[in-house]
Amino acid sequence: MEKYQKIEKLGEGTYGIVYKAQNRETSEVVALKRIRLDNEEEGVPCTAIREISLLKELKHPNIVGLFDVLHTEKKLTLVFEFMDSDLKKFVDASGGDLEPLTVKHLLYQLLCGVAYCHRNRVLHRDLKPQNLLINKRGDLKLGDFGLARAFGIPVRSYSHEVVTLWYRAPDVLMGSRQYDTSIDLWSVGCIFAEMATGRPFFAGSSVDDQILHIFKIMGTPVDPLAPGYVPAPGDSEGPCRLWPGCSQLPEWRAGFPAFPGTPLEPLLPKLSSRGVDLLRLLLAYAPEERISAEQALQHPYFDDLRPAGGG
Repeated sequence: MEKYQKIEKLGEGTYGIVYKAQNRETSEVVALKRIRLDNEEEGVPCTAIREISLLKELKHPNIVGLFDVLHTEKKLTLVFEFMDSDLKKFVDASGGDLEPLTVKHLLYQLLCGVAYCHRNRVLHRDLKPQNLLINKRGDLKLGDFGLARAFGIPVRSYSHEVVTLWYRAPDVLMGSRQYDTSIDLWSVGCIFAEMATGRPFFAGSSVDDQILHIFKIMGTPVDPLAPGYVPAPGDSEGPCRLWPGCSQLPEWRAGFPAFPGTPLEPLLPKLSSRGVDLLRLLLAYAPEERISAEQALQHPYFDDLRPAGGG
C-alpha cells in the first residue's frame, strides 16, 4: 500500500470504501476499492472473488481496468483505473438533458462492453447508471462486476435476486431462474430510456410495483400458449405484448390488470424513430425476442456513428 498516496474518499458502501489515489512511482491516478474482511467470516467475500477473477480475464476499452490486487489479513484492496464520474452523476449534472448524439455515443459504448462480456460468456447482472463509469473524455466503461458470473451450456438455474429493481427484466421479476444474456439487454434498454428522458423509466418501489410500472408502459403481456387464449385486437402487432409461456412463471398472476400499453414516442421526444425502434427491441417481453448486444450494434440507429467508429 506504500505505493499509493490517497487523495480523497470517493464513496462508501456495504463492501467498503473507494478512494482516489496516486501511484507514488508513476504519478498515475487510480481508484482504490478497499473491502473489509470480516474476521467472523471465512476469507474473502464471494463478490470480490468473482469481480477479481472476471476482471483479470476481461480486457476491453469499455470495461474498467483492474491493475492490481493487494491482500492483507484485514483488508483487500483492488486497484482500478480512475474514472471521473458515473452515468448517474453525468446525467444529473446535465439536469437530465443530454444531447441526443451524446446518448447515442454512450449507448454504443455500453453495448460494445456488454457484447464483449457476452462473447466471453459473462453475464454482468447488475447494469445500472451507477455501475457505468465515465471519464472526462466521454469514455464509458462497465464497472462493479460483484454480481457478474460466467455462464455455460446448458442454461443453469440462477438466483432471481439479481439486478437492481428498476433495471430488472420482467422474466426475472416474475421468478424465472432460467435466464441468459437477455437480462443484461433489458437493463441496457432501461438505461437507454433513462439517458433519453433524464429519469428512470420504470421506477417501482417493490417487485409488484415494478411489474405494474412496466405493464403500464409496455402493456400487460399476453400468453398465446395459455389454455383458452383468444387473440384480441392488437395482440399480433409487434413483439411487445405477446410473451409465450409467461403465464407459467412462478410469480405470474391471472389477476394482473390488463393495461393496453402507452405509445413510446410521446414519452421519448428526443429519440428518433430508429431510437424508439431499438428501445422496443431491447424491451421485448419474451427473452428470446430481445435483441442481442451484437445485433443492437448493427441497428440503423447507429448508422451515423459507423463511418468514424468502425463496425
